[in-house]
Amino acid sequence: MTLAVGDPAPDFSMPDAEGNLYSLASLKGQRVVLYFYPRDNTPGCTKEACGFRDAYAAYQDKGVVVLGVSADDAKSHSKFATKYTLPFPLLVDAGGEVASRFGVYGLKKFMGKEYMGITRSTFVIAPDGTLERIYLKVKAETHAETVLADLADG
Repeated sequence: MTLAVGDPAPDFSMPDAEGNLYSLASLKGQRVVLYFYPRDNTPGCTKEACGFRDAYAAYQDKGVVVLGVSADDAKSHSKFATKYTLPFPLLVDAGGEVASRFGVYGLKKFMGKEYMGITRSTFVIAPDGTLERIYLKVKAETHAETVLADLADG
């Protein structure tokens, strides 16, 4: 099943590195940028996270909640967030269960090896819980600015 703009966002409930639970229901009424990334402390994921960090004040000014999601555990997320001073929560998607619901978890290939993992992608969830924007081809270096500019355009 492929998600489309206007579809209801798949339900989720995931903990952050401190064990606080974030769910679609608890975020209703707020615009949410839910960005999925493959792994903590990898070059592309670090660039993407730092991009959201650097633009975070602008997201806050617009009342947008930013949440990063990967299958890494809480300890890894905590170290990653501390190392790069990330001001937004990183959610633990154990086994890629939530990423699967969003259609961004599956077979990947790298240097001739196949493995299961999260594909870098972002979903903007409108205050009513529907998908407002979907980004499946993400350039890590400029992604945060691209999303922010798109939100400004309406």
